[in-house]
Amino acid sequence: MSALADLFTGAMVVAGLFFFLAGTAGLLRFPDTLSRLHALTKADTLGLGLIVLGLMAQAPGPLAALKLLAIWLIALLSGAIAGQLIARAARDGRG
Repeated sequence: MSALADLFTGAMVVAGLFFFLAGTAGLLRFPDTLSRLHALTKADTLGLGLIVLGLMAQAPGPLAALKLLAIWLIALLSGAIAGQLIARAARDGRG
């Protein structure tokens, strides 16, 4: 069972890293602020979710898995709020 969990964790972390790299490429290549923001927030949210899913398989207990889930949810909320604030500032010409 441990080898299967290790394989699952490795696959999820690699998939999450792929999405982080894709979001970074979008940040560097897209022309305007809103396109960059869209690429970065979507890819990073999915990447972090996959990494957390993979790490939950290695958690020593349900409390540790819930903590990882809470970290992902907090990052989701903060990313959405920051994305809205940056988009509003770009729209108003402050960014």
